[in-house]
Amino acid sequence: MKTYLLVDFGSTFTKLTAVDLEKEEIIATAKAITTVEKNIILGYQKAYDKLIAKIGHDMNFDKITACSSAAGGLKMVAIGLVEELTTEAARRVCLGAGAKVELVLSHNINHHEVDQIKEKNIDIILLAGGANGGNKECVIHNAKQLAKSDIKAPIVFAGNKDATDEIEEILTAAKKEFFICENVMPRLNVLNITSAKDTIKDIFVKNIIEAKGIKKVEKLVNEVVLPTPNAVLMAAELLSNGFGDETGLGDLMLADVGGATTDIYSMSSGLPTQMNAILSGLEEPYAKRTVEGDLGMRYSSLGILETFSASEISYYKSKNVDLSFEAHKRHDDIEFISSTDADYVADDIFAGKCIDIATTRHVGTLKGVYTPMGVMYYQIGKDLTQTQYFIGTGGVVISSKDPVAILKNGITIASKPMELRPRNPEYLLDKTYILSAMGLLSIDYPEIALRIMKKYMIKL
Repeated sequence: MKTYLLVDFGSTFTKLTAVDLEKEEIIATAKAITTVEKNIILGYQKAYDKLIAKIGHDMNFDKITACSSAAGGLKMVAIGLVEELTTEAARRVCLGAGAKVELVLSHNINHHEVDQIKEKNIDIILLAGGANGGNKECVIHNAKQLAKSDIKAPIVFAGNKDATDEIEEILTAAKKEFFICENVMPRLNVLNITSAKDTIKDIFVKNIIEAKGIKKVEKLVNEVVLPTPNAVLMAAELLSNGFGDETGLGDLMLADVGGATTDIYSMSSGLPTQMNAILSGLEEPYAKRTVEGDLGMRYSSLGILETFSASEISYYKSKNVDLSFEAHKRHDDIEFISSTDADYVADDIFAGKCIDIATTRHVGTLKGVYTPMGVMYYQIGKDLTQTQYFIGTGGVVISSKDPVAILKNGITIASKPMELRPRNPEYLLDKTYILSAMGLLSIDYPEIALRIMKKYMIKL
C-alpha cells in the first residue's frame, strides 16, 4: 500500500488527510488548532495523534507534504501604474499565487506609502507598471523609492520590459533581493500571470516558510510546497478541466469561508452570455481567486458585523440573535467551536453574509448605456451566470445543518440584478475538507487527485 499524508497548516486549524494511492481513497482526516505562535509542531502533533487514533495504528507514510496559510499566510503588496490596468493585473497575480493582498498602490509611490509597506510586514512586493514599450518612468521611480527604504521583503519586478536594465541597476546597487519576471500586462488589457506567479511560489517555498517559523516542522514533514489558497486553486482548476482521460466538471465556483478570510474561486472563461453585452476592461483569467480579508468567522468576524445594515441587525435581534454579541464572541476566542443550536444559527447567518459580499466582489457586472440601437451593456469582469457547480468548503459550511441555504447567498438575487452571479447551479460540498490536500496530491498524481475529488464531493 502506497500512502501520502497531506497537511494544511491553516490560519485557524492544522488539517491532515491520509490517502491510499492504490485504492484511491481517503484513509482518514483530522484537525487541531494551529499553534504557530507557540510551536507549530504542537498543533501538528495533536492532529496527527487524532489521525492515528482514527486509523487504529501508526503508519509509515511514503511522503508527507504540506501547504500553509499560518502566521498570516503569504502577505503581498501590489504596485502598478494605472489603478484599473497594471495595478489590477498585479493584484490578480498576487491572488492567483495564493497571497493575501495587504496593500494596493498605483502611480508614483511616496514616502508615506513606503512606510505603509513597512508597517504591514509584507512578505513579497510585486512591482509592475506600463505595458511593454509604454510608460517606464513610473516603475523606475517606484523602484528608486523601494531602493532608498530599509524594506527587507524581496521585490518581484513584472512591469514594462523596457525598464528592466535600469531596475536591475537600481536594486542591485541598493543590495535588495529581487527577481525579474515577464510583464504582467505586456499589452493593453492582456493579462500574463504565469511567470510572476511561479516566481512568487518559489520565493514562498525558499524564504517565507523559514521566516514564519514553519520550517520547524521539516523533521516531521518532507516539504511545505505551496500557500494553501494556491493548493485550493490548483485543485479547483483540476476538478474543472479534468486530466488526461479523466473528465472534469466544467465551469464551477467555489466558496471557502475560513476563520480569517473568505475566498471565492471561479473556473470559467466568463465571456458574455447576454446578446447585447460587450467585454470591457482587463482580461479575466480562467482560474480566478479573490480573497476578502475583512470576512472571516474568527479573526475577521467584526468585519462581517460591519457589513450588516442597522435594519438587518434589528431584524435578527427580533429573532433572538444578537449579531454584535456573536461576532465579538468569535473574534475574542478564535478557538471557539459551535455546540448549541443558537451557535449554529449565528454561524449560518455570518457565513451567508460572507458569501454574499465576497461574491459581489468576485463576479462581473453589467453597466447599461443608451445607443441609437437601444440599450447596450458593458460587461466588466466574468459572466458566471451559466456556472454548472457551486462548491462549498470551510469549517462553517461543512458543519452547517443546511449548507445549501448558505451557498444560495452566492447566486442571482433580485436586489443585485446587474451582478453576473450563477443562476441555477448544482451544489456540492467538500465534506471531508480535502481540496487543499488534493491540490498538493495533484503535483505528483493529478489523475488520482481528480478521481478522489469526484468520489468525495457530496451532491447536496
